[in-house]
Amino acid sequence: MEFKVNCGIWGAMFGVPSIVADNFLKLASGEQIKVLLYLLRCSGKICSSEEISANTGVTAQEAEDAVLFWQQANVLSPQTTGSPQSVSPIMMQPQQSQPQPVQPQAETAAPKAEPAPDHKLNLSGSEIADIMSDSQDIKELFKITETILGPLKNSQMNSIIWMYDHLGLKKEVIITLLSYCASIEKTNTAYVEKIASVWAENDINTMAAAQDEIQKLSASRDYISGIMRAFEMTRRPTAKQAEFIEQWRNAGFNVELIHYAYEKTIEQINKLSFDYINKILLSWRDSGFSTAQEVKNAESDFRKKKKNAPAKSVQTDPDIEEYESVINQLLY
Repeated sequence: MEFKVNCGIWGAMFGVPSIVADNFLKLASGEQIKVLLYLLRCSGKICSSEEISANTGVTAQEAEDAVLFWQQANVLSPQTTGSPQSVSPIMMQPQQSQPQPVQPQAETAAPKAEPAPDHKLNLSGSEIADIMSDSQDIKELFKITETILGPLKNSQMNSIIWMYDHLGLKKEVIITLLSYCASIEKTNTAYVEKIASVWAENDINTMAAAQDEIQKLSASRDYISGIMRAFEMTRRPTAKQAEFIEQWRNAGFNVELIHYAYEKTIEQINKLSFDYINKILLSWRDSGFSTAQEVKNAESDFRKKKKNAPAKSVQTDPDIEEYESVINQLLY
């Protein structure tokens, strides 16, 4: 289905930062998008959380949480009235340039447990409370993470502190990582920390770098899901199978071609074999075929040539033998 914007109904318009469409349509919740659109529409106007709530249908608390989310993502910057902790009323000014990474603020030293040998933290509730009282960044990280994951467990708080304080990941990068993990429903601390460690090791510590990495992770997950559907798999690939899939992705084999190799495998040995499929794919690549249709066309040409040629000629014609070798070399 195709869609076309009805320009005839446009009246006054307002802008939306490109970063929102490019990076946050998947990661932000519906409530967060609604609040952002309302604030952008009211740019330059002081808006209370109650007013945002009345005009968007979200609760006042959800409005405040959404505002904090966009602050942490560097899409909006606040101007507050009243005390520094005041969030209502608040006026949000969209940033005019590409958001810049937020540098971690210097903190007063707080009682912290030393990292365990496996580099994980095991802070008590009172230690976490001390850290929160000394670090506005950690306090805000906890608050915005709760809008993504719900109420936080002690282990999740330890994990966030570890990512921020010991890995050195910036707030907006941690939020982006957690939002991605929530979008794929894999929010256990072990999974999140594994990705965080890789990001820290590879210096993925800006919004742009984090979004690029998420695009790569999403592309990899989509590819694996396509292979699983093609192979009618009901469980995740094993480590060895995952290696084959990664090799195929790096080699540029599309899912349609791999599915055709799978069909050939089932015809020949009546079972799923990644090694067998891999040999078929490599033989097709060596023969210059990159799509399933190219293989099918070659098969069709071979059958026609074999049918029309005399029986003796079929056995001795080097072209026929080459076709047969290319199309049927299902190696064991």
